[in-house]
Amino acid sequence: MDAKIKKSQLARLSRIEGQVRGIARMIEEDRYCIDVLTQMRAVRAALDKVEQETLGDHLRHCVAHAFNAGSARDRLTKIDELIEVLDSRRR
Repeated sequence: MDAKIKKSQLARLSRIEGQVRGIARMIEEDRYCIDVLTQMRAVRAALDKVEQETLGDHLRHCVAHAFNAGSARDRLTKIDELIEVLDSRRR
């Protein structure tokens, strides 16, 4: 993974971790359900952003390498991996 993206991802995941702990506190404190749900959606959106950046980095580096320098088997493996991960995202 690109060093800049890695640093950004780790920072974003740290914030997400804090948000999740905050949601747990909200539930413990019996906060208003809509407020809890709003925070859950914010966490989900933040995770989606991490996922998008990770996928983009994977395409730019791992997949590009397989298509430029890898074997036919490497290319098919990368294609199969992407199909599996994108298919599981729809579920």
